[in-house]
Amino acid sequence: MISTGNDVVSLSAIDITRTKLPNFYSKILSTPESVLYNEAVAATLPFENFVWLLWSIKESAYKYLQRINPELIFTPVMVVGDQLQVPYDYKPTAFGKNELSGAGFKDQLTFDTTVTFGQNTIYSKSLVYTDAIVTVVHSSKNFEDTFWGIKWIDNTDNENQSAVVREFLLDNLHKLCGLDNITISKNRNAIPVLLKGSEETDIPISLSHHGHFVAYSFQHF
Repeated sequence: MISTGNDVVSLSAIDITRTKLPNFYSKILSTPESVLYNEAVAATLPFENFVWLLWSIKESAYKYLQRINPELIFTPVMVVGDQLQVPYDYKPTAFGKNELSGAGFKDQLTFDTTVTFGQNTIYSKSLVYTDAIVTVVHSSKNFEDTFWGIKWIDNTDNENQSAVVREFLLDNLHKLCGLDNITISKNRNAIPVLLKGSEETDIPISLSHHGHFVAYSFQHF
């Protein structure tokens, strides 16, 4: 499968009290995932951050699979994350007013998860900060051909978020891959695509924004 999916969560924009309510998080977490938190994650992350980590993983997985199957219906509890690996040297730090991009995650401390959705198995890598979570998924555990970026922005207006994340992606497509004269549009299924002139390229892209953060991912061989 050639696709990509990403998601970003601004932790300053979440409602912590609401997140901790069973009638809220039960719509996101499956029973095994609630057990997983107590067994593997409770000493590392607050429960509300764990819920939004799993949300970002599930949303990313959905974006990845929806590109392949546009008729897919997103039901968060049916997207199951397991085998969550917490990075050994993880220390909670803020992302702050910064910008970060890369190819693969060789030099990053990531929370790694295996994700199943029906008959599909894909893999996720998440950067977890005290103020943001960003996740990218892939069909294999090798993310070397996956490019990603996260950026803090000042203006959280939805129109500005959308414009900035597109500019951010296009700028890095040029810097990292030497790609010029390209634009971003949406196909008939409302999935973002990269155009060269009027023709859709074979480079899958994914865009996300929330609060003060925007993020992208794409695959390029």
